[in-house]
Parts: sequence; structure tokens; C-alpha cells
Amino acid sequence: MAPQGSSRLLLAPLVLVLVLVPGSLAYSCPRICRCRADTFQCTRETQLGSRARPLSVSKLKLSHLSVEIVPSHAFRDINVTRIEISQSFSITKIQRHAFLSLHRLSEISVQNIVSLRAIEKGAFTDLPRLEYLSICNTGMIHFPDFTSVSSLMSNFMLEMADNTKIDSIPANSFKGIAEEYIFMKLFRNGFKEIQSHAFNGTKINSLILRNNEHLYKIHEGAFDGALGPMTLDVSSTALSSFPAKGLTQVKFLTAVSAYTLKVLPPLESFTELLEANLTYPSHCCAFHTWQRKQRENTMKNLTRLCDVSELDMEPTGDGLDVIDYIAFHYHYLELDCLNSPFIQCTPKPDAFNPCEDLLGYTVLRFLTWVITVCAVTGNLAVLVVLLVSHQKLTISRFLICNLAFADLCMGLYLLLIAAMDSYSSHQYYNHATDWQTGAGCGIAGFLTVFASELSVYTLTVISLERWHTITNAMHLHKRLRLRHVSVIMAAGWVFSLLVALLPLVGVSNYRKVSICLPMDIETLGSQFYVMALLILNVVAFVVVCLCYVCLYLSIHNPELATHHSDTKIAKRMAVLIITDFLCMAPHLLLCLSADLRMPLITVSTPDPGHPVLPNHSLKNPLRCTIYSRPFPKDVWLELLPRGKCQSKPHTF
Repeated sequence: MAPQGSSRLLLAPLVLVLVLVPGSLAYSCPRICRCRADTFQCTRETQLGSRARPLSVSKLKLSHLSVEIVPSHAFRDINVTRIEISQSFSITKIQRHAFLSLHRLSEISVQNIVSLRAIEKGAFTDLPRLEYLSICNTGMIHFPDFTSVSSLMSNFMLEMADNTKIDSIPANSFKGIAEEYIFMKLFRNGFKEIQSHAFNGTKINSLILRNNEHLYKIHEGAFDGALGPMTLDVSSTALSSFPAKGLTQVKFLTAVSAYTLKVLPPLESFTELLEANLTYPSHCCAFHTWQRKQRENTMKNLTRLCDVSELDMEPTGDGLDVIDYIAFHYHYLELDCLNSPFIQCTPKPDAFNPCEDLLGYTVLRFLTWVITVCAVTGNLAVLVVLLVSHQKLTISRFLICNLAFADLCMGLYLLLIAAMDSYSSHQYYNHATDWQTGAGCGIAGFLTVFASELSVYTLTVISLERWHTITNAMHLHKRLRLRHVSVIMAAGWVFSLLVALLPLVGVSNYRKVSICLPMDIETLGSQFYVMALLILNVVAFVVVCLCYVCLYLSIHNPELATHHSDTKIAKRMAVLIITDFLCMAPHLLLCLSADLRMPLITVSTPDPGHPVLPNHSLKNPLRCTIYSRPFPKDVWLELLPRGKCQSKPHTF
């Protein structure tokens, strides 16, 4: 037991050294430096005192330093072009003038030092040939000071990445960093905001802010006092808007996977934009629409100048004709009388996201509002009168109530669509994302699917009930009772609710198209869902047709006795149901073609009937109740005192 105890005592100091000085075993002091336990110096004196020739060392790499501070004048007058400090668990601070007046230095890298908490002001001072400065994966809390770098090199590059504890870029952070244009790569940091005047005094060629997942705000004046940027990348950030100022020189804009960036600033802010890679197709619509209008206005103003070339005019004093003279002195007008190219923008609009308002045509807007108002008021009136009526609730009345409620839901869906169209008129591209991904579109989609399926289900039940009643007219014991039909309709309600809820929980979705239909068929489950719905509707139509064929044969068969009232109801219901399915047939055909990936409509040939297809929600209350004889009677009985109505029953 004694040898084991003594071995433990011998190992203890070694373990203590490893704990106190992590990485000390891997650290090796460069031969052009002098190192002690608590500090180091890499200066011209130490370089000349080493065996290395001054010009033979171009890069100084300091890895696994065990010191806590990079001291002032640590690299005084050293003759190297690159300095790298990395892989240290001890360094907490870089002091003022640590990198001072190093006129040959072109590159500084400070990387993978998670213990680093601060870089003092003036740490990087008077570095006229510096071309590349990288500060990555540190534990700094505040943005470092670059105001005294004073680089004179063109295309200076600043890289800051994985500094997750820096939450803000303050004002004047880059003023004095370089005289020429700068490339800034500021990605995967902890930035939450960029303050006003942050880029004051700089010339920015490229500003890369991608993957700053917590960056939610760039203040309005962030680019005040700056030239550029010409390239801006804000992909994978939490930005919800751009500043309206400071973007006039942006030529290349990237905002991929920026899902919270739903509203663009006034498009006049992007006067020089050539290429945009965005998240939502609706934003590309915005650029295309705006540029088309700009070109139309420009062409109107320049039509006379372009037409001058067709006239015989004397040359100017210097021998140039009028068009050449204008083109030479006013080249920015681009008087070539040709259309300038559109902004290259992705993702491009497709069949599901065209560059239009929600309701693209004035006629459709008018018809949609007419159908909406009439459908809501008409079906609401039907429900109120039938439900409060003192007449007996028959099976026909009960089924008509269910149909009226379904059509009322469809009317409410149209109301949401029409209201959103009015709200976003001529600027739908700025509202498309909020609408299609928000609660409004989810509610509208739920209403339209629920209403459609409940309506189809009710119409099918009506057809089956009429067929069963007429074919069994002489067998009273076989007739359906209200309780039987109630159970059947309860099943229909459950089915319709389930079908309408599925897109809200991930089986297809209502976000794919602006009119909030479940048109997402990217996954196998979504394809099966959409196809199943369409097939069920087609089957329902076939069942209804068969029922009324049988009814027709029964009515005209002298061997089968039928009640005259049943025959009249059957005829009225036949007209109601067949016209309903004729209204739905074009929509079913378009949906089937889309689900089979053979769409019959495209962006250039949109379906102009989509807001008018639910016109059965207007027609049904008129056809089956309001224009029928019992309905005015019920209304009259409810509006007048019961005694007066009972005195003249023959009026009805």
C-alpha cells in the first residue's frame, strides 16, 4: 500500500500544474520572442537577438499562450507580415498599443480564445499596410475598437465571427479603420442590434451579416455618414425590416432564410439594385412591379427624345447629332430607347405565388363583394328564420339549416379574402408573407375547407334522403326519422372538422397560396390528403347523380306510387344539388390537375374564377328557401303578432 500512496503524492504536483496552466505543455515560445510565465515580448530587439534572419520570418504564430494579458508594445517594431494568436485558454485582455505602428504588418488573426474578454481602445493603432484583421471565437463582451487602425490598403477585409457575447455594434465603430473600401464579414456573432451611425466614416464594399440569429434591428441611421454597402447579406437573421436610408448603393442583396423579414422598405431605397436573393417570392414581385413602373414613367418622359432620331435635324456645333450629343453629356439617361434589364431576383413567382393582388381584377373584386354580402346576409337570414320558426322542424328544414350554416362559413371565408384584398391593394407583396403565414389565412383556410366538405356532405345526405323517402313512399315504417338524420349529420360535422384541422397540424397547409387553400403537395402525406379530398368530392357527385337518376325513374314509373309533395321537393332539391356540383366541378378539375403536377393554370394565365366559385353560397339560400313558398310564410308569421296571422291563414 505504501508504494501506491507515494506515487499519488508524486503525481499531485503534475496534476496541479496542468490545472493551473492549461495548455502549457503544448506551448512553445517562438525563437524570435522572449517568454516568461506571466508575459512575453516579440519585438525587433528579440528578433535581431535570435538566430533567425530578420527577413526569413514572415509569420508569427502564438498558440496556446499561458499568459493572461497581451501587453502594450508586445510586438514593437517587429519585422513580420502576419501575426496569429490562437488556441489559448488564459488570455483575457489585449492591452492598448499591443499592435502599434507595425508598418510591414498585413494580417492579424485573433482566433479561438474563448477566455478573451476585452480588447482595449487603441490596441490596433497605425497599421497602414494591414489588409486582413480577423477576430473569431472569443468571449469578448463589448465590440472592439478599430478607430485607430488607419489602413491605407484597398479592399481591406475585417472578419468577426462566433463572438457570441457581443450584442451590439455601437456608433462610429469603424470610423478610421481604413481609407479605402472595406469588406466586412460579421457573421455568427451575438449581435442583437446595429445602432445609429454604426458605419459612419467608412466606405463599405461588402457587408456580410448572415447567421447573426439574434440580430433583430438595424437602426434607421446605421448607414448615415457611410458610402455603400454595394453588397449586403442579412441571411438567417431575425430582422423584421430594413432601414429606409443608406441602401441606395446596394447592388447585390441577399436575405435567404430571413423568415421574419416580411416587409421591405420603400423600393426607392434600392435605386442601383441588380440582383436580389430573398426568402419570399412576393418580395421579388415588389421589385419587378416597381421597376416596371419606373421604366414606364421614364419611357414616357423620354419618348420625344427617342423619336428625335427619326427627324432630320442639323448637327450640333461639335459635329454630333442631337441623340449622340444628349447621350454623351447625359449618359446616365441611357437613351438607347430599349428596355433596361429587370432586377435578377429569386425565388421567382410561381403558379402558387403570382405577382398580383389577392383579387387581381376589378371585376372580380366587385363580384366577390356582391357574393360575400349576399351570402352572409342570405344564409344568416335562413338560419334565423328556420331556427326560431314555430313550425315543426322537419328533416328537410334540418338539412337546409346545415347547408345554410356551411354556406355562411363560405361567405365568411370570402369576407376575409375580400377584406384582405382591400387592405393590401396594390401592395400585396408587402403583406403576402404576414397574411399567408399568419392566423388570418389559417382561419380562412379552415372555414373554406370545413364549409366545402360540410356542404358536399349535406348535399349528398339530402340526395340520399330524398331517394330513400320516395322509393319507400308506401312503407312508412322505412322512412327516416329526424334522430337518424341527426346522427348522420353529426358524423358529417366530425368529418368536416377533422379534414379542416389537418392542414393546421402539418398535413398539407394553408400557406401555399394567397387564397388559403390546402395546395401544398410537397410531401407524400399532403398529396394523399389533397387527392383523397378531391376523390371523395367526385364520389359524392357520382352518388348524387345516381340518386336523381333513380328518382327520375321512380317518379315516371306508374307502378310506383309517390306523394306529390315528395316529388316537388325532389325536383327542387335536384336543381339545387346539380347546380351546386356544376359550380364546384371546374375547381375540382383544376385541383386534380395540380395534384397530378399537370396544372391547367399558370402565373400568366391565372384562374379568374377562384373567388366566384363559391357562388353556391349565394344561390342556395335564394333557391331552396327564400324563393320557395314556405319561407315567406315563416318570415311573415315571425314578424307579425300570432293572433293576426292566425286570422288569415289563407293568405299563405
